[in-house]
Amino acid sequence: MNRIWNSIVGKLWVTILLLVSFVLFIFTVFMLEFLENYHKEQAEDSLRQTAATIASIIEERATGDSPYEIIKDILHDETNALIVENPNDTVHAIQEGINQESIKQKILENKAFENIYASDQPILKEMMLPSQTAENKMESYVVLAFPLKSNSALHGAVFIYQNPDAMHETSEETTKIVFISAFIAFVLTTFFAFFLSSRITYPLRKMREHAFEIAKGRFDSQVPITQNDEIGQLAVAFNQMGRQLKHHLEVINQEKEQLSSILTSMTDAVITFNRDRTILVSNPPADRLLQKWFITKGSQSATPLPAEIYHMLDHVLDFEDKIEEELEMDGSYYSFTISPLYSADSVRGAVAVIRDQTEQNRLEKLRSDFIANVSHELRTPIAMLQGYSEAIIDDVVSSEEERNEMFKIIYDESQRMGRLVTDLLDLARMESGHMSLFKETIPLVPVLERMTQKFAQVAKEKQVDLIFAPNIPEDVTISMDVDRIEQVLTNLIDNAIRHTPVDGSVTVFVEYELSYAKIQVRDTGVGIPKDDLPYVFERFYKADKARTRSKGGTGLGLAIARNIVEAHNGNISVKSVEKEGTAFTFYLPL
Repeated sequence: MNRIWNSIVGKLWVTILLLVSFVLFIFTVFMLEFLENYHKEQAEDSLRQTAATIASIIEERATGDSPYEIIKDILHDETNALIVENPNDTVHAIQEGINQESIKQKILENKAFENIYASDQPILKEMMLPSQTAENKMESYVVLAFPLKSNSALHGAVFIYQNPDAMHETSEETTKIVFISAFIAFVLTTFFAFFLSSRITYPLRKMREHAFEIAKGRFDSQVPITQNDEIGQLAVAFNQMGRQLKHHLEVINQEKEQLSSILTSMTDAVITFNRDRTILVSNPPADRLLQKWFITKGSQSATPLPAEIYHMLDHVLDFEDKIEEELEMDGSYYSFTISPLYSADSVRGAVAVIRDQTEQNRLEKLRSDFIANVSHELRTPIAMLQGYSEAIIDDVVSSEEERNEMFKIIYDESQRMGRLVTDLLDLARMESGHMSLFKETIPLVPVLERMTQKFAQVAKEKQVDLIFAPNIPEDVTISMDVDRIEQVLTNLIDNAIRHTPVDGSVTVFVEYELSYAKIQVRDTGVGIPKDDLPYVFERFYKADKARTRSKGGTGLGLAIARNIVEAHNGNISVKSVEKEGTAFTFYLPL
């Protein structure tokens, strides 16, 4: 039922019915009023004619029959008469029904009819008289007093009154006909209203169904065009709208995909903010950056972003000005570019482009450190070469033994410079991907044991225990470049022996770990400070630390070792505790 009332059919039907009902109601009221007056006038005219006929009959007495019998015959049903030939004569009553005497007395005693005996004009009056059909009931009667023609001053009169049931029956029949007509008009109106509504609303319902289809993304849906009127034109416009909407949506999707691809492929983080500082859009680098900031500060702060970003965002949104800044936060360096986004003439938000320059700064620092370290490493041997060469040229030496000592120093420093240059060239080739590996399948334990035993004499001279502790079968084979792995192990064992005090120990462990061979060089030396551990594999690490030139080396060994291990698809790591020892571990796939 609610569906009918809420539909156009129901509303149109109710509107038409109300309009027709109102018109029929007004028409019925006026029609009943008209019919009532008409019937009343007809009844009065009928009474006048009857009264005139009765008066003529009484005055002429043309027939031999009693005039009262004739009068009785000409009276209509429900019509009664009282005949007074002279004012003082006895009244002759032609009446039906009950309460005849009461009715006669009330009519004759009514003062409105006193002048009828002396007047020649009839008198008509509506009176409340006792009912002719029921006791103790009063009804409205139409009473006509009609004078009898007489030459005398006083004359008789005919009183005719009619039972109201006759008029009421006529009015009721007329009313019934009117209501039947109204009902037929109501039914016909309902039928035509529904017919008209259906003709209008059927295509509208179809449009509604297709509109829902379009809302679901089915833009190929077409409204059938069955009419050439305004509704048909509306269907044509609806279909055109669907096609245009499909086209525009495809264009928007293409632009959205293009923008999404651009944002996704960008290495810089892009974040779009709303006017209330909430995040609307972010690309994957921005998501990773937000996750990093949340992990770092999210649990300790009510806002997911650092306060510095909110300060810059407030400046952009309040002053509608672009801002570019470089900041250092939590050890990382970022470049910020924040611009306002406009909607018409007002700022609706801002877009921030964030570039993580931590790695760039680190590489720049490494470059400057590399230049400083190379200069530092080369300056001392060059100075020594220059100084001793000048001493020899100037004949400062006084004996052959001193001269030979200077020659030996010059030779050692030149050898050291050669090693430094060679290591730099090797490291450059490795980092550029030009390192060639000559792999061969060999038994792992015997090869590592041979490499370890090469340092037995050095360890003995340093009074350090060198231990080889394999924990895998000797027949296990591995594919590797023996010379390169020997370079790695030589560097690790040499560093361990040089930085282990007397009576210390250096142990080389070999064992399984998943599908890798785990090789670990552990010493009981001085250890490495915790803050320096992330940098031990950087070039010239030892040049900035307490490991002095007296212990030899160029500071490039660990950087070369890392590149060799990674070229074998392995990885290398270090753990160290100051004054307790250091453990270098590298993994090679079996």
